[in-house]
Amino acid sequence: MNEFIIALGWAGLFGSLALSAIGSIVGCAIAGQAAIGAMVDTESGQGRYLGVSVMPSTGVIYGIVIMFTLQRDITAASAPGLFGIGLLAGIALLYSSVLQGRACASAIQAMKVKPEIFGLSLAPAAIVEGFSVFVFVFALVLAGSIPA
Repeated sequence: MNEFIIALGWAGLFGSLALSAIGSIVGCAIAGQAAIGAMVDTESGQGRYLGVSVMPSTGVIYGIVIMFTLQRDITAASAPGLFGIGLLAGIALLYSSVLQGRACASAIQAMKVKPEIFGLSLAPAAIVEGFSVFVFVFALVLAGSIPA
């Protein structure tokens, strides 16, 4: 039973990185596909489309920092906290990155038609990013309460 609890700790430790990476991959792919489609239809502004398409990549950065923050000796006392924080933060970052990719894809489509709304069209993606930051900060704060 003790080995299973320790295995859960390892899953939580790496889960924050793995799940956030999956979300960033999917989010960037969604936004990247929209960017490529917009480039085909326009003669200028391609750099902006590519810049917007990488916004979901921040999720994996948050996941990496959470993983390093959670890194410690995994014992039966620390494993449940590592599992809970790592797994739940990873899931939240996964969903946030995917949905941010959708928001970025919509922004790219809007910019293609009306380039002057570049800044405004990014507001929904920035709001979703804010929720990723909340998850990141709270995971770091909670990590301090896990036994060393």
